[in-house]
Amino acid sequence: MLKKVMASAVAMVMMFGIIGTQAFADHHEAMVRVIHASPDAPAVDVYVDGEAVVEGAEYKQATDYMALPAGDHEIEVFPAGENGEGEPVISQSVTLEEGMKYSAAAVGKLDGISIWALGDDMEASEGKAKVRVVHASPDAPNVDVAVKDGDVLFSDVAFKSTSDYAEVDPMTVDLEVRPAGSEDVVLEIPGVELKEGYVYSVYAIGLVEGEQTLEAWPMVDATNMPSDMPKTGMGGTAQQSNTVAWALLGGAILAAGTGIYLRKKQTT
Repeated sequence: MLKKVMASAVAMVMMFGIIGTQAFADHHEAMVRVIHASPDAPAVDVYVDGEAVVEGAEYKQATDYMALPAGDHEIEVFPAGENGEGEPVISQSVTLEEGMKYSAAAVGKLDGISIWALGDDMEASEGKAKVRVVHASPDAPNVDVAVKDGDVLFSDVAFKSTSDYAEVDPMTVDLEVRPAGSEDVVLEIPGVELKEGYVYSVYAIGLVEGEQTLEAWPMVDATNMPSDMPKTGMGGTAQQSNTVAWALLGGAILAAGTGIYLRKKQTT
């Protein structure tokens, strides 16, 4: 039976997203967040090396970054509430490098779902912001991301691939997503605020044809400015419209009451 997780559990989640490289590299660890980006998959529980780390994650929900030992790990994904029993929906090995940050995203439709491990950047240069595009929509063609009615910033990004990070001056800009090489607009992303010292990934998720519509889902990968950080619970896992809410600050990716619970490993 699916467990009902109270919002108070969210307060237990440490805000690893604001921890710099040195803070965890000395402990031979990597930082990992888990993202549910499979548009037709049910809520899931995620196990790492046989231990439950995420319970009840639904589509378009993500966790804060968690510390894991560097090295090889077995990730298993089960339908929520099955207590890790039976056949997992996904069983996949990943290798984590010391001092690195990763997003482990469940992507693709349910009949072809897989874990996609992305390396996340950790720092923007002084006075700059950094942003990339992550294509996680299984039925969308290759895309270009452009300034509205203007130049292409990221070109020909395919499913399960990312653009390079682009370092830009802080700004607010209207963007649009187009099929690669086309002037047609399939998704508008107005009012994109790129703040100094922040590193962003903008996920294209959902379906061109399907119940979960194509949309842009922004995430903060890192920030150089911890003094401006809000408390955990600021809407990173909340549902968002195509008018992207870019008030996602620091690593506060876990929204209170979303139903994701990070279980600390018990020590003996």
